[in-house]
Amino acid sequence: MTFENQKRQFALAVTLLAFISASLLARSGDDHNEKAKEAASQSAKAAKVFDAIMKTPDKAIPRDLLEHAKAVAVFPQVIKAAFFIGGEGGRGVVSRRTSKGWSDPVFFRAGGGSVGPQIGASATDIVLLFMNDEAVGGLMKDKFELGAGAGVAGGPVGRDASAGTDALMQAEILSYSRSRGLKGVVIRPEDDLNLAVYDKSACELLADDGKDSAHQAAGLPTFSQTVARYATASAADEKSGRK
Repeated sequence: MTFENQKRQFALAVTLLAFISASLLARSGDDHNEKAKEAASQSAKAAKVFDAIMKTPDKAIPRDLLEHAKAVAVFPQVIKAAFFIGGEGGRGVVSRRTSKGWSDPVFFRAGGGSVGPQIGASATDIVLLFMNDEAVGGLMKDKFELGAGAGVAGGPVGRDASAGTDALMQAEILSYSRSRGLKGVVIRPEDDLNLAVYDKSACELLADDGKDSAHQAAGLPTFSQTVARYATASAADEKSGRK
């Protein structure tokens, strides 16, 4: 093989390698953009559910509870299908209160199961308030079963609801859902989405007291902004009914 042929083959190999590298980078960029859009959509869905609840006076979560909550989770349209053996599944987001405000949404999945003579299917929105750091700590595990390690109580609704009862003060998690009882529902991090958007796991994101905005995608903070709008409202605003 002549020196000229060797040069041509080497140049061809370099060109081919550059093409493959560019293709992989483009594909990686496309995947990231798709995940960012998916994350923003999840954030927007959760924000819509939370906003609708808070705008309905007889179903709204008392503002004083929100002001004391350490984290808020929303799982829109959790599907519960049952034909003797039932199961639940849905995707949701969690925003944690930090020293710099409410964190950008962290992504989770909810699932569970039940056995019994049931038939049919339904979808319901689930909202959870995590009232202390221990409850938030449960979200940093690989899985967190509601009712297994933390006390879960149905939260009061409406502006006139009493939020100071002993039962509510002792509950680590307050739930808002049309479903009766959430015991057995397991919450797991959706870390393929968290890592794609933030390059961090759910545990790392929830453990960080700062508010890292370096990875914000368009529309991503929608949920945390909606929570902040209601969770920081003044008592005068609540009494007057302003949002």
